[in-house]
Amino acid sequence: MKTNNRNKKIVQLTLLALLTAVLVVLSLVNIPQPAGLSITFNMIPVAIAAIAMGLPGGAIIGGAFGLISFLQCFGILGFSAMGAALVSVSPVLMFIQRFCSRVLVGVLAALVYRALNRRGVRQQISCTVTGFCAAFFNTLFFMLLLVLLFGHTEYMQNLMAGRGVLTFIIASVGINAVVEMIVAAVVTGAVGVALKKARLI
Repeated sequence: MKTNNRNKKIVQLTLLALLTAVLVVLSLVNIPQPAGLSITFNMIPVAIAAIAMGLPGGAIIGGAFGLISFLQCFGILGFSAMGAALVSVSPVLMFIQRFCSRVLVGVLAALVYRALNRRGVRQQISCTVTGFCAAFFNTLFFMLLLVLLFGHTEYMQNLMAGRGVLTFIIASVGINAVVEMIVAAVVTGAVGVALKKARLI
């Protein structure tokens, strides 16, 4: 029993390390879009961690995603023009917007997968839905906190250009969100099935 537990921990630590490495690589492969935003696929490792390791895995890799995103405000592991502009307003609020939102994505993705799994939903469907939800939650929390915490700033007011909050969000992330959700759903579904076949989950 102790050997099995030790092997399980080694597998989980190895998977966490691999997913963190994937996050670092993906952080350098963003596709820039208008308004200082970009298409990113960093929520895929978060969804995979949530599937493979539940709440702890989702929170840890979500936190790693958030930390990388926050560091990009300072030009570390990539660069975020929007982050650089807003971190000078309040590093604390920017940390909340970048880091806390991504931890929440990992936690909720794990809860979604757990709920589907308990209902006996097929593995591929459960993983696909979890990937989709991770991308959806990422966009939702990122944009909501962006507007709530920084909507009053001159930078954001210029971006919004007098548009309402909902109109601004839809215009800013419409294409981004659709692409991210589709790719996250497809990739997470395929990886989840592979992990199941390999008996890693």
